[in-house]
Parts: sequence; structure tokens; C-alpha cells
Amino acid sequence: MNSKQLFHFHSITEYHRAAGLPKPAHPLISLVHMEDLNKPLDENAFSMIYDFYSIAMKRVGNAKFKYGQQVQDFDEGVLFFMSPGQVFGVEIEKGIIRHKPEGWMILIHPDFLWNTALAKTIKQYEFFNYSVYEALFLSDKEETMLTTIAQNIEQEYEGNIDRFSQSVIIAQLELLLTYSERFYQRQFITRKVTSHEILSRLEDLLSHYFNSGELSEKGLPSVTYIAENLHISPGYLSSLLKSLTGQNTQQHLHNRLIELAKQKLSTTNLSVSEIAYELGFEHLQSFSKLFKTKTNLSPMEFRHSFN
Repeated sequence: MNSKQLFHFHSITEYHRAAGLPKPAHPLISLVHMEDLNKPLDENAFSMIYDFYSIAMKRVGNAKFKYGQQVQDFDEGVLFFMSPGQVFGVEIEKGIIRHKPEGWMILIHPDFLWNTALAKTIKQYEFFNYSVYEALFLSDKEETMLTTIAQNIEQEYEGNIDRFSQSVIIAQLELLLTYSERFYQRQFITRKVTSHEILSRLEDLLSHYFNSGELSEKGLPSVTYIAENLHISPGYLSSLLKSLTGQNTQQHLHNRLIELAKQKLSTTNLSVSEIAYELGFEHLQSFSKLFKTKTNLSPMEFRHSFN
């Protein structure tokens, strides 16, 4: 999707103004009701960057959103997350939104989190770094649950602000994020077709890498390299693998490497040093140490077990 224009919003107030909304009740946090947006853009393709966090539950009938690396329809209840500085693309059919969008969006400026535990822990929620397949598809019950929390946040900052207000809102945000994390884990299980499709592409990618000679030239591919080639983020890949296999990406890579090492040790006459080199190890000791950690045998002991 080639965006014709980029909109960069530095503050929540600036976003409200651009969207035709009243000035926010609180400058650092706001719940935007999607049906209240009064300035639909005539552009049929554009991108947005926020300097604040966004948690959004949107339905837009004839718009496609580029969330990460692929364009995706958002015509059902979907929750997605953006960190400051991330790019979010929009592609509208026939140049205009025919139906008003539904849902809500919580905007949180990083300054609102200052001097709270959430200022640090929010970065640990991997879905803020996801790129593809990471939009969270909600059941009606889940959507109602999260919408209620969002409404509680709105009621708190629109009421009389006192010394408890920030703590109450932070607690509600943490509850919303905890539920979201739970629902993501559920999604890894229930959306098995998508999950296993990614796993299949991962195996194809690794097979090609291992068989192309890149392993000996460049060493084991990095988690970032794999994620970029799969068009997903490193965090999402590790979460998915952990859910499906019980291993993170690095563990999965090492296990694939050891399987290849076993194959070479048992079916070729290559020396252990030659095998280590072909597998991308600069030092034989590093290969032997990893092999023994995974198999409880040295490479030579494993080879001799076939004689």
C-alpha cells in the first residue's frame, strides 16, 4: 500500500483537533468513540504516526488497515495496539468511508505513565511490537469486557480529578492489558490455521537457509532476520512458537541445528570440525558444547553410537 500522505500527531489534543473532536477532557489520556469522528479524510490511502500509545477496537466497513507489513480487513471486532512512533496505514475503498466507523480508541501519552510501574512494564507487552497477524480478534463477550474497562477509564478522567485518579486509571489500563494478553494466548490456540501457516513458512525459510550454504557463510540466522522474512515481529514469533512448541525462537533454531548436525554425523564421513564449520560455527568448542547440552553426548559419542 503506497500512502499518499503521512499524518504525524504529536499530542492527543492535536489528534482531537484533526479528527473534529472537542478538546480532550484530559490532555494525556482520552477515550475516542469512533462514531464521533467528524472529519473523514478524502485521501484513499494515508498513514499515521502517533507520539503516544493507542489501544483501539475498530470496525470499519470498507477500509483496509496496514497493521505491520500486510493489509488486513477490519470489518469485525478487532483490537490492536500501537506504540509511539509506529506507522499505521489506511486504505479506503473508492476514496471515502461510506459508513461511520464503530468502536473506540484509548490514547495514552507516555507522560501520563510517568512515575508509575506501568511506564516500564508496558514495554514488556509484546503485542505493542507486533507487526502482522497480531491484531486481536475478539469474541462478543471479550469485546464487551474490554469496552467496559475502557468506559471506566473515561468516567474516571471525566470526573473530578483527585490524587487517586491516576492510580485508578493505571489500574484499569493494567487490567485491560492483562486481559488482552490472556486473549492473545487463546488466539494462538483457536486460530490454529493462521498459526500453523506461519510455522510452516518458518520451516520452509529455515530449510532454504540451511540448504543454501548461508549457514556456513553467515552463521545461524538471527531472530530478527527470521521475523523480518516472515513479516512478523520477533516478539510475536517467539510468543507463537512458545504456544505451539513450548520453545522460544532461539531454542527452536538450536534444535533445528542439532537435528541437522545429527544427520551429518550419522550419514557422512565429514569430520566434526568440518560439520561445525558447515553449520556456521567459528569454533569447534562452541559446537561441541551446544551439541552436548542438547543431547547429553559429545558429537563423537553420538557418531560412535551408530557404529
